Amino acid sequence: MVGLAVGLAIGTQAALTVQAIVKYFINPLVGYIVGSTNGLESAKWSVGDVHHRHMTIGYGQILSSLIMLLAVALVVYVIVHGFRLDRLDVKKDDDQK
Repeated sequence: MVGLAVGLAIGTQAALTVQAIVKYFINPLVGYIVGSTNGLESAKWSVGDVHHRHMTIGYGQILSSLIMLLAVALVVYVIVHGFRLDRLDVKKDDDQK
């Protein structure tokens, strides 16, 4: 039970840290590369035609969300394999047999 509580606390803080890194470092950097002056989240692609119909696609939000997903997945992977948490359940299964 204590392991679950510690894992939840570490996981929550890791997610907040990754979110801050992505929002305040990676998104502005990618936004600069893409050419968005207000950062990645405000990057949009506008499409218009001769009939004055106009459509705006906010691809920056989607790209930002994908970067966040990959970053959180990487941090979880590193924590689980770095602290060898994936091997804790194996010992319990072997002891019960």
